[in-house]
Amino acid sequence: MFKIVKYPDPVLTTPAEPVTEFGPRLEQIVEEMFLTMYQERGVGLAAPQVGISKRIFVVNCAEDQPPEGEIALINPEIVSVEGEQWGDEGCLSFPGMFAKKMRPMKVTMRAQNVKGEWFEVTGEKLLARALLHERDHLDGNLFVQDLEPAEFVKLRKDLETMKRNYKRSHARA
Repeated sequence: MFKIVKYPDPVLTTPAEPVTEFGPRLEQIVEEMFLTMYQERGVGLAAPQVGISKRIFVVNCAEDQPPEGEIALINPEIVSVEGEQWGDEGCLSFPGMFAKKMRPMKVTMRAQNVKGEWFEVTGEKLLARALLHERDHLDGNLFVQDLEPAEFVKLRKDLETMKRNYKRSHARA
């Protein structure tokens, strides 16, 4: 399993590179990403969150996360979005932090699977939120960047603490 990269590590704000090689190594990365996501009790995980700057993310928003709910998206592109929803959102790279955020109610994405084959997936409600949240990670965008001001203020102290702790831990390295 992988270790979750925490804010403000630069890999989280660096746009990820497209995946160009498909095969056993990519399949292994995706499998370990699912295992890490389940271990951390998440519904989605992007490769930059485990220190891999590639355009890969995994989601499973099905109740009790059965294997048939697993979706791995490689080089995803947004095809369409519809409606809006206002709801709580968190991120494994920001442990314990949640904020209300506006997202589209429905999204359709086009992506490649681990074999390089193109497919489309449409998600609504939580799945739409997870797909868009993880896709944002691939562009180096974090969920705290475009919050309503009142929501951002709630997280400001925790974000500053994370920055200080990151600087301290990396000063010793």
